Amino acid sequence: MQNRNPSIEPSVSTTQDQAAPGPSPRAALAAMQPYVPGRSIADIRAEYGLERVVKLASNENPLGPSPLALQAVRDMLPDMHRYPDDRAGLLRSKLAAKLSLDDAQFIVANGADELITLICEAYLEPGDRIATYAPTFSEYAFGGRLMNAETIAVPLPDSFALRADDLLAAVDPRTKLVFVCSPNNPTGTYMPKTELAYLLSRLPERCLLVLDAAYSHFADAPDYADGFELLRKGARLVVLQTFSKAYGLAGIRAGFAAGPADVIAHMLAVKEPFNVNALAQAAAAAALDDETHLEATLRKNAAGRIRLREGLERLGVRSVPSQSNFVLADFGRRTASVYGELLRRGVIVRSGTGWGLHDRLRISVGTAEEIDLLLACLSDVLRFADEKLS
Repeated sequence: MQNRNPSIEPSVSTTQDQAAPGPSPRAALAAMQPYVPGRSIADIRAEYGLERVVKLASNENPLGPSPLALQAVRDMLPDMHRYPDDRAGLLRSKLAAKLSLDDAQFIVANGADELITLICEAYLEPGDRIATYAPTFSEYAFGGRLMNAETIAVPLPDSFALRADDLLAAVDPRTKLVFVCSPNNPTGTYMPKTELAYLLSRLPERCLLVLDAAYSHFADAPDYADGFELLRKGARLVVLQTFSKAYGLAGIRAGFAAGPADVIAHMLAVKEPFNVNALAQAAAAAALDDETHLEATLRKNAAGRIRLREGLERLGVRSVPSQSNFVLADFGRRTASVYGELLRRGVIVRSGTGWGLHDRLRISVGTAEEIDLLLACLSDVLRFADEKLS
């Protein structure tokens, strides 16, 4: 911007150690660890000069969005000059009918990430605590730090099983929120129905259980629970879901929380206005109607998950049994080399380093063609990695 008073020169720092002018940022920012997304297709194309790049890093739906959602977006385009419905009334009504709950038990947000932030803003005071597992989705701890709260992360066992007693042991008088991601990101393991009910029954009344069920559609274990049955029985918990995964709408961001009406009201009190754009609302509402697309997504994911795990096993790579649309694979000392060589060949997977899993890679379930391409690349890459280590 042009300096309006030529007699006043802009101040310039002469040393790196000199403090910048103006107010200092919040002290909490020193502890913040911003979310680091997976590498994008455009990044890898530019860095390695590749034409074809396969992305198996961000757990996106390889079938893409529902045709009904795409048509809904096209139909909404002429009205883009209008502000969106602040409470996403149509989408909330559809969710309430689909899940047999009341409209007042839903809040729609800009993906599950915003919902986590809203819960933290609504409930956490400085000095409060969050209890959760480790490794798990990093946004729970991020929301806690944002509010000057502390996160107690309970290490998962070698099996990555989500055991209620392990989490209950971390709950103390300062604990206010308990986050459970089931199926868990990045392990793909889940909390069985009986464990979830047990956890809920043993939590003190001052604690709110938040079940992040972003990957629930992909779970086909008979003892899996997505939390909605408990909500219909009057349980005090919040269930988070997203349209980014099974519904294939990651690019326009929409998610929702369901819970007791008073909890939802508290979240609405800290929600920004017009937080979910009109295109996202229209696409999500239409996607709920497209059972054919959802069924095809789940069917292909179940088959692809088997194809991926069996292919990894043939290559001598162990993986964790998964109830999600990704697999956590153990590459041991070769992990860093395998990750880098796959990128050079145009295959993007997710490093486990951000979760402290330095010997693991998280691999999304893609199409059959994408999985076969990954496995073919891995066959060469593993030989290369073994030669480097020998």
